[in-house]
Amino acid sequence: MKRIVVLISGSGSNLEAIINSCNSNVIYGKVISVISNNPEAYGITRAKESNIDVKIINHKDFLKRIDFDNELEKNLEDLNPDLIVLAGFMRVLGKKITNKFNKKMINLHPSLLPLYPGLNTHEQVLKNKNTLHGISIHYVSPKLDSGPLIAQGEINVKKEENINELSNRIHKIEHLLLPEIINEICIGNIYLDNGKVVFKYSDSIDPTYVPIYKKYHEI
Repeated sequence: MKRIVVLISGSGSNLEAIINSCNSNVIYGKVISVISNNPEAYGITRAKESNIDVKIINHKDFLKRIDFDNELEKNLEDLNPDLIVLAGFMRVLGKKITNKFNKKMINLHPSLLPLYPGLNTHEQVLKNKNTLHGISIHYVSPKLDSGPLIAQGEINVKKEENINELSNRIHKIEHLLLPEIINEICIGNIYLDNGKVVFKYSDSIDPTYVPIYKKYHEI
């Protein structure tokens, strides 16, 4: 069973989806620790309610970004996880730490990358009147939201849909797809090799999704 560390900054709804999937054996792994850069994040409460170790590394306590990265790196080394999941973690990590953990660190981003890296993705989708929106799961690299792509979940944007409605539908996609991808990584069906994502065939992966593993959910 794989050891998973989840990094959060906010409500932790994806953290809860991961925890529930581990508890129900959907994921062949266990969340051994949650790390938050925000001491007020509600995800901390979710973790504690599930009796999961919580570490708070407040980025505001550090004068330089590299000092925060170094403290995070030290904590991750001590925990020695098999997989590190950035689930709503609102900090850009530097080259040193991302290179160190690049084969075991993944990020969830609420857009169909390479569209809309960074913040305010739902607002940009509506402003630009895009007909499609979704999420991307990728390995982390030093460049923001640009690491090797693992999976995408896609939905149609509804007419007259507002930001809250769109955001809620995107969350549903996240809660479905992220645990599934985490499990495939934990059982060795997805991994990074020489900067490229490798997909091994299993009963749960349709080979037609390779080389980019996509799931489409109309929600």
